[in-house]
Parts: sequence; C-alpha cells; structure tokens
Amino acid sequence: MQDHLYTFHLSCSQGLEALLADEAKSLGFVEANPRVGRVTGKATLEAAYRLLIWSRLASRLLLELDQAKVTSAEDLAIWLAGIDWQDHLLAQGSFAVDVHGTTPALRHTHDTALRVKDAIVDYFRDLSGQRPNVIKERPDLRVHLRLDKNERAMISLDLGGMSLHQRGYRLQAGAAPLRENLAAGLLMRAGWPELAREGAALIDPFCGSGTLLAEAGLMAWDIAPGLLRPWIGVTSWLGHHAGFWQDLIEEAEARRAEAAWRRFDLRGYDQDPAAVATSLANLKRAGLAGLIEVESGRAQDLPATSAARGLVITNPPYGERLDELAGLASVYAAFGQRVQQQYAGWRLALFTNEKDLAYRIPARPYKNYPLKNAALDCRLYLFELSSAHAAGSTAQMAAQRQPAEKVEAEVGSAVAAPVWSEGAQMLANRLRKNLKKYARWLKREQISCYRLYDADLPEYALAIDLYTDAKTHQPQVHVQEYAPPASVPENKARQRLMEALTVLPEVLQVPANALHLKQRQRQSGKRQYQKQGQAGAFFTVREGAALLEVNLSDYLDTGLFLDHRPVRRRLYQETQGLRFLNLFCYTGVATVQAALGGAIQTTSVDLSRTYLNWLERNLALNHLESKKHFLVQADCRAWLAQQAQEQRLSYDVIFMDPPTFSNSKRMQGTLDVQRDQEDLVHHAMSLLTSDGVLIFSNNLRGFKISPALLEAYEVKDISRATLDPDFERRPKIHQCFEIRHPIV
Repeated sequence: MQDHLYTFHLSCSQGLEALLADEAKSLGFVEANPRVGRVTGKATLEAAYRLLIWSRLASRLLLELDQAKVTSAEDLAIWLAGIDWQDHLLAQGSFAVDVHGTTPALRHTHDTALRVKDAIVDYFRDLSGQRPNVIKERPDLRVHLRLDKNERAMISLDLGGMSLHQRGYRLQAGAAPLRENLAAGLLMRAGWPELAREGAALIDPFCGSGTLLAEAGLMAWDIAPGLLRPWIGVTSWLGHHAGFWQDLIEEAEARRAEAAWRRFDLRGYDQDPAAVATSLANLKRAGLAGLIEVESGRAQDLPATSAARGLVITNPPYGERLDELAGLASVYAAFGQRVQQQYAGWRLALFTNEKDLAYRIPARPYKNYPLKNAALDCRLYLFELSSAHAAGSTAQMAAQRQPAEKVEAEVGSAVAAPVWSEGAQMLANRLRKNLKKYARWLKREQISCYRLYDADLPEYALAIDLYTDAKTHQPQVHVQEYAPPASVPENKARQRLMEALTVLPEVLQVPANALHLKQRQRQSGKRQYQKQGQAGAFFTVREGAALLEVNLSDYLDTGLFLDHRPVRRRLYQETQGLRFLNLFCYTGVATVQAALGGAIQTTSVDLSRTYLNWLERNLALNHLESKKHFLVQADCRAWLAQQAQEQRLSYDVIFMDPPTFSNSKRMQGTLDVQRDQEDLVHHAMSLLTSDGVLIFSNNLRGFKISPALLEAYEVKDISRATLDPDFERRPKIHQCFEIRHPIV
C-alpha cells in the first residue's frame, strides 16, 4: 500500500498549471501533467498527503476512483452501482456530491448530482439496509463527478473536503480579495521564495485584506498552509492512513518551529483603515502577528527603504467601471514613479486586468503572465526597478522635456519628474497653454466653470471641463472621451486616454479623485436622461451671481451646460421686471439667472421630475421665493399646444432649448428638433408678447432653420455671439436664434 500509485487530479487557477505540476513533483508525485486549470498525475498516498498539507497552489486534490463512457442516466446509475462505496464511506456516515460538466444526456448538473446521490444511497440500502446522510456542509466524504461533451465520466473523491485555498486564516476579506492559492502563485512567479532565501524584503502597497502578505509570510517562515486548515474529508475517509498523516503533520510543525527565529522585513500599506484592521486580524490568525507590519498609507506615498533588495508586489484596484479609470490612471503612474524613485534595485510585481493601467508604470515589464482571477482575465507584470544611477538618468531625460520650474528633482536625489510619451507631453503643453490663454478672461468675467480643452489635438479626443467648488474653491475635472472613429484602433485610443488621465492631475495640480470620466457618444431615447452612476457627488459652483448644484459623476451631463453661459448672462441682464418661460428647462439654470436678474415671474417646463427637483434645489440655494416661480412637469410639446389653444398666458422672454431627438415613453410619439421646429416655434410665439423675444437653441450640428419660420418672423442667427472663448474651437456645439414678431 505504501508504494501503490494512485491517479490524482489537482485543480488550480488558470495560469498556474505549470507551477502546480512542478510543486506536485517537488512533493513526491512521480508524474504530473499540466492541463487547462488542472494537473493530472500519479503519486503514493503519502505524497498525496504531503501535497494536502504543503501545496500552496492547488484548489482541490481529487482521488480518481473510475472512468467510464456514460450515454444516459441509466448508464450512470449502473456504473456507479458497481463501485465499492463501502471502502470509502460508512453506511451511517455523510456525503456530498459535486458535478462539473455536462453531456448531451445529462444536461443539468443539479439533476445529475441527485442521480449520483441516489445511486450511492441505493448501494448502501441494498448492502445493509442503512443509508448515509447527504449534507452540504462538512460531510465525511465529498464525491466529485466530472463529465465532458464526449460522454466521458470520471468519479473521484475530494480528499481535501473543501477548497484548499481556504487556509483558515482569512475570516474577513476586502471588497475584491485574491484567493490564497492565486496569491501564492503570484509570489512564486515573482520569485519571492528565492528572494526570501536571500533575506530580501517585501512590501504590498495596496494590501487590502492582507492575503499577499500572509502567503509571503507563510513561505518566508516555512509554514505549511495545511497546518492552519480545519481538516475534513481525508481524516474521515475509510481509506485514510492515520500514521502517514500524523507523521507529516509533525514534520510540518517541526519545520515551522525551526524557522521561527528568521527575521524578514515584510510590510503592507492601505489607505483604508478598515482594510488595515482586517489585514492585522488575518495575519494574527495565520500565526504571523508581530512579524509583518501593516500601516495606513497611500501607495503613491510609500516611504523610502534601506533594503538593497526586495519585492514590491500588489493587486491594486482594477477600475472595472469607466469612471474609476480617471482616478486610477494617475494613481498607477504616481505609484510607479514612487517605486522607481525609492526602490531602485528591487523587483515590482503588479497584478491587474487592465493592461493600460499597468503601462502607466514608468518602466517596461520584462515579463508578464496571463492568469485568471475568478472570471477576470488578468496578467502579472514583472519589472526590475532601475538602479539609482538609471533613475537619475531618467530624471535628467525628463528634465530636458519639462520646463525648469516643473522639475522638482535635485542633483543626486534621483527624484524624477513625470516621464511621459511624446504625445502625452504635447497634451500637457497644450493644457498649460490653454490655462495661460484663458487666465485673464476668467478673472475679468469671474468665471469658475469652463471648458479648458476640446479635442485640440485630434489624437487626444477629449473634452475637459473645470468646475470650481464654490465652498472649497478646489477644481473638479470633468473629462468626456469622444468615441473614436473606426480608423483608430481601440487599444490606441485606450492608451491615449490613459496618458491623458495621467497628465491631468499633474498639470492641473488636482488629486486623482478630482477626475470624473465619461464616454461621449450619440444617445437615443430616454438613455440620454438616465443615471450613469450612484455616487451622489453633488457640489455647488458659482456662475455670475448664481449658486448652482452640479454632479459630475451620476449623469451624462453635469447639470450645467457650459456653452450656454453667454445666453444665461443675457437672460440675467435683460429680464428685469419681465415674465420668463423656460421650455425643456433641464436643471433650470436659465430660470435661476432670470430670477436673479429681476424677472417678476418664471415658468419652467420639463418632463423629468429629477430635473425639476434639481431646479427646486437651485432656487433654494439662491434664496428665491418659490411662489414667483412655477415648475411644470409636462411634455413641452403637449403643454405648448394646449397653452397656445387656450391663449391665457403670455411671456416677455422665452428660452427654448429642446433635445435633438427624444422618444421618451412618457411623451406621445417622438421629438425631432429639425422636423418639429415649426410647431415648437409657432406655439411658443403664440405665448410671446408683441415686443418679446424667443431665444431658440439646439445642439443639432446640421440644423437648418425652416424657411417658413424665416418668412413668418424676424429671425436672427446669434450662434456666434453666444459662444465664449472656451467654445470658439467648436462653433457648432449649439445653434441659437433670436426670434421676434414682425414689426407691423
């Protein structure tokens, strides 16, 4: 029995198969062949036990009982009835069944698991009249059936009884924790076992729940993962050899005791204090309390190290949503800059699913490994951080490309200025040029919200708007990425976006979390009004005399159309003592400006209750009496038609800014501003006093005013006059007309 070879199947995360095969051989397997997501091999029971206790990479250890071709449910029952289940399980014991895969005849894993359960229960009933219990949690035996499309079936026993990644120390986890065996695989790929033997240091700057730190500590102090785990499965299996097992456990305990004297410098940092507390609790359960330090801190502020050699390894945030990339791009770049400056001679291992974020690190990876993290396709990027001499050279190169006042490096400090591509440097130069260009105008007009950049460089197709918080006086940056044309490869557009997101915080001197990113593309139907997120990040800005609420994260638009600033300025100046109507009012900024300018009455109409509530808040911010300002939730077309028919209301100034197109379910039919302009304008003009003015605006680039309107009214195209300097590069951003009744 001691020399008998069994067939085993070991599962693991995809990408770790070769490492697991090597590990299995090092633990005594005589054969270990990598497959996708698993390793198949042969070993004695003692070697299998050693793997259960010592494997850092395996998820499951399955002992194969038999294989067969199964073409039907009846075939399955007959085959399973022929297995000697009494060799593995007591009749009064308990078991659970896991099924993976399907065949044409066995297409539902839950139903197949019930059939396996019935076959085992029937076996014991026929044998002794007793039957084992089926339980999901901590059964005596876990049975595993694997099926494939070729109708091949394999029945195995899961000797671990549970996934081997569950070491037992991590009762608490962060928002997106690594599995323990995947963390161990990253450390092995990064060369930590070899570095640890040399006495090298290790740092995880985004440590989260501390999984990488714990696994690194287990390796450094020669602690077997199996010593931490509450064992089920193998010890209740009837084929279990207690002598082998006890000897191996005692050997593992002796190795842990022998290594306890070792000293390593292992540290973790996380900016979330709750994550720090979780890490410390997990490390304590792993037996590593006091051996590994964990502190609150940002990755981009890592302290300098005195160790000449070490590993910085981390699983930073991935940025699965578009709006998260804005902050993460600069975080990755600042973090990469920091480790280049402070950890020369070290190795950096970065695990992420976002290639473009990885390449924000100002160094070229010498190796990368594809790996699965649950369902995510990720890669581990390995960098050798430059020596102090090379870092100094990098600083000199950067200094040559940067204005002298922007280079913070001092001779001998090896602190490099940002290292950007030629394109990124061009973008930075353009942003600085625009900041200087607009400075006097902004100060003269007291403008705090404006467009800084609008695809000035075609390669960087972005609109960049700055909104200054009226309370903190700190700018927030709204970045809109225009959908790239088909001629631009997606990966190239993505790379340029990442470069821009890296440049912006440095040039604008704002933190990464002040960037808010959206992708601008043609909207249809109600999608243009839908929420884009749930951040609830409202803050107050100032426009002239008005205080206004904006939100840069949750909606496609921010609550303030910057291009209409001159129109609103005119409304403020020319509505004193007049009655004002705002159609398609959105968040009512034009209403607020008219009210502050002295309008004696305003009416604002919009179909969206969300925007009318927003307008209510804007009115309250400016202490405007609600009884003078009427808010109407209605389809503007239907409301206009009704008011035109009743002829009861009249207004001195009307502002109408309809969407280009809408097919909201709450309105009848669709709205097309080109098609419907005549009805809209005729009905609005019927509510306008004889000497009043209708300001009619829209954002359709190819809009043509109807000849019928030109014939019926005095129409003046004022589009150019309604653009401030920050929108002169995009004169078609809106078209605006002043429409009056003809002079009789």
